[in-house]
Amino acid sequence: MSATRSSRPKVLMVSSMPEWDLAPMREAYDLIDLPADGPSGLASAADIAALVTSGGKGADAALIEALPALALITVYGVGYDKVDLDAASRCNVAVTNTPDVLTNDVADMALALTLALSRRIVDGDTLVRSGAWSEKSMPLTGSISGRKIGIVGLGRIGEAIANRFVGFDTEIGYWNRSPKPLSSWRAFPTPATLAAWADILVVAVAGGNDTVGLVNAETIVALGRDGLLINISRGTTIDEAALIAALESGTIAGAGLDVFLNEPAIDRRFLSLGNVVLSPHQGSATVATRRAMGELVRANLAAHFAGETLPTTVLHRHR
Repeated sequence: MSATRSSRPKVLMVSSMPEWDLAPMREAYDLIDLPADGPSGLASAADIAALVTSGGKGADAALIEALPALALITVYGVGYDKVDLDAASRCNVAVTNTPDVLTNDVADMALALTLALSRRIVDGDTLVRSGAWSEKSMPLTGSISGRKIGIVGLGRIGEAIANRFVGFDTEIGYWNRSPKPLSSWRAFPTPATLAAWADILVVAVAGGNDTVGLVNAETIVALGRDGLLINISRGTTIDEAALIAALESGTIAGAGLDVFLNEPAIDRRFLSLGNVVLSPHQGSATVATRRAMGELVRANLAAHFAGETLPTTVLHRHR
């Protein structure tokens, strides 16, 4: 039998989750949606013990500080760059995320965007659907086999991306913020030097203040007129204005993007560009991965309220 509503821990839902996660969570917790006007609209702010958010929405200092009983923020996603970790530490709030379970699907998306862009799959689909195939042929497209692939950020996801490209007989190079001495792939000192070597640059670095604009105008220009840029990290990691300028001028050949600044209200200049493939932040958006992500969120909540070790801790509470 589930606990009564009054005795169940109160959990603030900043992010939406699938019903397959919400149903068991309602059995264990009193779920409260964040009002449109923010924490000021919460009648029970003083009693909220945990908060569930997404990588895209996060939790800022104002929200964290408005919840005096808050002890846990659990992120439904791997990225936690929009959670104010300083505020969480100051308020003694633990933070968790859902790493590893989404690595394969995000890596798959990087490969899918590369293939869609280089082989112009979207254009081919349009040609067939429009009926124009009987009147004109599809232009010749590019190949990724045998190309030089540069990975910006050789973490879990970056390594998974590189391993997928190995199957295409490619050369792999990378830039990473910390050394990877055990890697057999070629390391480069800067993203710009990596881009100058690569034919295809895949951005897989973590988001956050340290990587804002990491792929800057110099790096984009270094990629060259035949170069392709793929981004499955965060919109903040690329100088988006410089990218748009390069795409408009033909400074690079094209881009495959799953993330953007200010998404979903993206820069409308992308919409008129014929050399981009645009995806609505779908890297981890498969049923299997979202189920696994939800299970980790629920496991972190259950462990916290049971006084057990959190499965995937980003920031510990200090006792």
